[in-house]
Amino acid sequence: MNNIYMPERGEILSIVQESSIEWLFKVKTTIKPLAGQFIQLSIPMVGEAPISVADCNHEEGWIEFLIRKVGKVTDAVFNLKPGDSIFLRGAYGNSFPMDTYKGKRVIVVAGGSGTAPVRPLIKQLIDDKETDIELIFGFKDQDSILFKNEIDVWRKKAPMILTVDKGCGIDGECVGLVTEYIPHLRLHDGFDNLEVVIVGPPMMMKFSALEFLKLGIPEEKIWVSFERNMSCAVGKCGHCKIDETYVCLEGPIFNYVKAKKLLD
Repeated sequence: MNNIYMPERGEILSIVQESSIEWLFKVKTTIKPLAGQFIQLSIPMVGEAPISVADCNHEEGWIEFLIRKVGKVTDAVFNLKPGDSIFLRGAYGNSFPMDTYKGKRVIVVAGGSGTAPVRPLIKQLIDDKETDIELIFGFKDQDSILFKNEIDVWRKKAPMILTVDKGCGIDGECVGLVTEYIPHLRLHDGFDNLEVVIVGPPMMMKFSALEFLKLGIPEEKIWVSFERNMSCAVGKCGHCKIDETYVCLEGPIFNYVKAKKLLD
């Protein structure tokens, strides 16, 4: 059994630009995370940073991470190239409850870089004939849209609303916040067989959840991710703590029944 507290060496396989500020790093590793978990990436003599899993393949042995320059560690990551080594430890946190979603109608609302941690979830559910999935993606502008090729594939397989805060969306689609489009979802079949996943900036998650509640969707049908709160991953530093909850230990995936007390 792997020691999840001990970093292991991984090899960078590829680096692909996804937006004007974000790149997708594929790393060879033996770690096998689940959708919604996160990994600690580290560079010796520099430090470490928690990064959400943007995709993985257990059989081929790789994980993808969506990374932007936001600090000392991520700045150093951008000095690496394919073939270089980086260290990983984990996986940490809980995962999306896939058994709960299977065979149901799942609405996924993702904003900005929050698209990365729901990407593995979408890829698992969208080809499942027993599961009915509907998607809403929100980005700042055209240059911020992530995973454009995959979005083109997903929109052929599932109902999708893609919106940007300003400018024009793909093919001149929607402009505005994701909350404006939640009332347009197909919600006439009742809520017993429905699950809602919301991942993005805290304010986006808060007000998106409120929109679903206005439509009568029960709190226990809503799930959010606090992946942005991660720090040490093992509940020692306290940076992820909200009141008495250590997000890295109890999350990052929370049902809204619990999450409503954690959202600002």
